[in-house]
Amino acid sequence: MENGSSIAGDSELQQAVRQWLQFDKNPKTVSMVQDLVKEGAVEALKKCFSSRMEFGTAGLRAAMGPGTCCMNDLTIIQTTQGFCSYLEDSFDNIKERGVVIGYDARAHPPSGGGSKRFASLAAAVFISRGVPVHLFSDITPTPFVPFTVSQLGLCAGIMVTASHNPKQDNGYKVYWENGAQIISPHDKGIAKAIEENLEPWPKSWSTEEALKSPLLKDPYQDIHTQYFKAIQKHCHHRDINKSSEVKIVHTSVHGVGHTFVQSAFQAFDLHPPYAVEEQKDPDPEFPTVKYPNPEEGEGVLTLSFALADREGAAFVLANDPDADRLAIAEKQESGKWRVFTGNELGALLGWWMFRCWKEQNSDDAAEVKNLYMLASTVSSKILRAIALKEGFHFEETLTGFKWMGNRAKDLLDQGKTVVFAFEEAIGYMCSPSVLDKDGVSAAAIAGEMISYLATKSSSLSQQVTNIYEEYGYHISKNSYFICHDQDVIRSLFERLRTHSGQKDSYPTECGRFAISAVRDLTTGYDSNQPSNKAVLPTSRSSQMITFSFANGGVATMRTSGTEPKIKYYTELCAAPGNSDVTHLKKELDELVDAIVENFFEPEKNKLQPKPE
Repeated sequence: MENGSSIAGDSELQQAVRQWLQFDKNPKTVSMVQDLVKEGAVEALKKCFSSRMEFGTAGLRAAMGPGTCCMNDLTIIQTTQGFCSYLEDSFDNIKERGVVIGYDARAHPPSGGGSKRFASLAAAVFISRGVPVHLFSDITPTPFVPFTVSQLGLCAGIMVTASHNPKQDNGYKVYWENGAQIISPHDKGIAKAIEENLEPWPKSWSTEEALKSPLLKDPYQDIHTQYFKAIQKHCHHRDINKSSEVKIVHTSVHGVGHTFVQSAFQAFDLHPPYAVEEQKDPDPEFPTVKYPNPEEGEGVLTLSFALADREGAAFVLANDPDADRLAIAEKQESGKWRVFTGNELGALLGWWMFRCWKEQNSDDAAEVKNLYMLASTVSSKILRAIALKEGFHFEETLTGFKWMGNRAKDLLDQGKTVVFAFEEAIGYMCSPSVLDKDGVSAAAIAGEMISYLATKSSSLSQQVTNIYEEYGYHISKNSYFICHDQDVIRSLFERLRTHSGQKDSYPTECGRFAISAVRDLTTGYDSNQPSNKAVLPTSRSSQMITFSFANGGVATMRTSGTEPKIKYYTELCAAPGNSDVTHLKKELDELVDAIVENFFEPEKNKLQPKPE
């Protein structure tokens, strides 16, 4: 190895680099590594090789670049070999059924990596083993991959995307044969199979050969047609849509969403939304935004508001770059824009999906007992309140659409109807034909809801208030602290678990607020259950404690799986009729202050608050 002297003292690093240079055939990443070796850049090499990206239930997500810590040609080949080998063990008929692979528009010229390149390498791996591959010939939204798995009865799906992460990142998201994201134990099985298949198979690099293979099919046209046909089941007011005067602006934030949302509006006979010109074409540099995440609110929507003001539009719809999430803003009478929270949109879309269902099923009162809505445990409890009053079922799952998708599939298999699922991170599943969040169908359904409300001289803001007046106010406040020190995070949560010195002795109050129940999904403790054992699945690898308060407040503290954050989610649920919003907001603000001061202790723990 050239001039290995400077890393000679570190035999593990030396071995990792040597193996890399033996396996990697991408000239750009090879020369990047060789240059670092020549320069004796030990720290930089450690950054690339200190570990292997961890394959979890969300698949992979990391920066693009050389080495085992990053997303690049070789790590994509190794991951796909492991996944392929795991699928071969799981399905006797994989060579009949095959897999689907989709990708977004991300690219990283310095390392030669990019979503399309990664997707074709993944296809080459499967084809080299005689597995049929449905590889999209162009960029698609993430929801198209689970849709294709279900539609064509495939064994699995892969979507190459880093969703709304910064531009240098990419990701590899995996779906199982049921059309939902994988859950445990598949992640562990795949991770183990990756470790056993690190050396590239003879034809894994042969993308040109694979792209000519009779095993390769392009599902783009068929799936496009079938998807827009499937979502029309959720179009209930075509006449209103056709004649609606409502003007809507849409931005895809330099991602894949533009053409698909235009098609979705067309499928619903809605007037096409005005597209934000500077952001409508896919651009891996995301030049007009700091973070391509519509959850960040106004900064990402500045250009949309400007276009809306020019066109006289009162609504903005924004997708994240892989179009599986949806943000919505509405211009208020004051001229200010209101960006709805994920919880408010969950309330609006949940109300709307139930209303439409009820119209279609008005003659069968018993059928409501068969109806389900789902939300993640850190999302608003508003659907629970609607379900109680209207007589349908509401279920909570762990955080993340993988849990809601898998639970929805179980319910559908039992003959139940799942009309809606959501999470507060602006993710919505409005159609059971995609068992994951889908910002494309949600955009068209929101367009129809807005058009319908306009015929009643109502707005989204007024409708949110109507929902809260009818079913009880649900006011939430979510934020996070940044913390890079795992020991601090651990001791912060351990202090809450051993409050009076013993195990499972949690605080009974927080400031002036009495605590009525505690659920700890790290340890599996739940004071609400007769055996003190939690019903939801537990996971030792992440921290998550939920406190219920005597005043109707609920607060969850949890660590993030993908970022150095401790997040908190709080909500005050009031009974219908209690509509003193100012008082409720003040009560929630004081509860949050008490949680921050007593449970987070930001000064003592040197936590950085969320940047404003």
